[in-house]
Amino acid sequence: MKNQLLRAARERLPSPQRPGEPMSRSEVVALVNEVLYPDPQLRSRSAFNANYLGKLEEGLIRWPKPEYRAALRTALNARTDQELGFYNPRAVKSATVDNVDRRGMLGTIGVLVGAGVASAPTLAMLDTGPSHELPRRIGHEHINAVIEAADIFEHWDNSHGGALAREIADDKLRRLAQLLRRPCPPKLRGDLHTAMAQLAGVVAFMLFDAYDHDAARRRFTFALQCAEVGENWHQRALLLSYMARQAIWCGQPDDGLTYVEMGLVRAERLTATERAMLNTVRARALAKLGPARAQEALAAVGTADAAFARSQPADDPPWMRFYDDAQHHGDTAHALYDVAIHTTLATEAVSRFQYSVEHHQPEFARSRAISRTKLASLTMIQGDPLEAAHIGQLALADAGPIRSRRTADDLRELHRVAGSHASVPEVSSLRAAIDATVRAAA
Repeated sequence: MKNQLLRAARERLPSPQRPGEPMSRSEVVALVNEVLYPDPQLRSRSAFNANYLGKLEEGLIRWPKPEYRAALRTALNARTDQELGFYNPRAVKSATVDNVDRRGMLGTIGVLVGAGVASAPTLAMLDTGPSHELPRRIGHEHINAVIEAADIFEHWDNSHGGALAREIADDKLRRLAQLLRRPCPPKLRGDLHTAMAQLAGVVAFMLFDAYDHDAARRRFTFALQCAEVGENWHQRALLLSYMARQAIWCGQPDDGLTYVEMGLVRAERLTATERAMLNTVRARALAKLGPARAQEALAAVGTADAAFARSQPADDPPWMRFYDDAQHHGDTAHALYDVAIHTTLATEAVSRFQYSVEHHQPEFARSRAISRTKLASLTMIQGDPLEAAHIGQLALADAGPIRSRRTADDLRELHRVAGSHASVPEVSSLRAAIDATVRAAA
């Protein structure tokens, strides 16, 4: 059976040599070999050629070797092997089980959100056993310790990315989660579970940022259970928005849309800022579902804007302080970016990215780096390579101290889209700098 997904991914890219036509196999091969062999002198020896790509598209080869799959994902702007129609025939049974498990998790979360289930969180999701270093009874000081840990790790994640500290954060979560085993006064039960949901959500997002996706999903689900026991609609809305972001990033926008719709259940209980956040993520999911949903994505951005115009930060829980004016502009710009590159519809993606970059507070360094990188990519696609190269160099300076797999992948995307202007010296210099930065962060 032919690999229609791989061929469609190639044909979505415009040819740099033939305006109005899709990329040829030879042009994709050139991109792939640029990724495989940064040294141009080595590319002539590459076994990855148009004939090999033809075998992939014909379905004669279903599971190319890892370096080929990675290079194809970069060249074709794909998040996962599955987006390109690749699968390991020997692992089909396992993959089917994984898919069933993912659907099962969606169903479990749907029950939690829809029915108000308040059963005890499953500590087994954290792969941890009982601890003997526990207080006899939960007090305010224990809840404060959980919140303090969440604040520390959230600050680190925003400023440095999730990769470096994720194991430390996850170990802290597993230790503090043991507090749920101890007797707790009824008046503190909700606060303890809400605090644990906050910490688990932060740790899950760090794991997501580091691409430890399975562990991140388990922590998100554990956090959602804690929020449910704590009867905290605000924490649950935030967690579902995080889960939607991860699903969208992993090439599952339909799952992302499901999560965000769950978060919007009983929206009247949420603050205006929270409704804006959820509708922004909804717009991002719709935009990723393709041109057919572009108008819905634009409408969702409008809904998010209307909600954010009524935002009153004093009404928001403390963990929502990240969703400020700069974050709203950046998040909506991400949705508008996909609309802009896949349709002829006019969007405000550029101006919103610019606003986001100019107004992010220093502690949100990763968000600024990601917004600036996407702004550079969009400017490059729209045909202003000199300005795009300038923005891209600033984005590299932003990304320098950050260890985030998401940030690195966005830089790889900028490297790819800059390929059509590689003859411009400033662009060539940018692409070389991206190579060096991404290698250093690996």
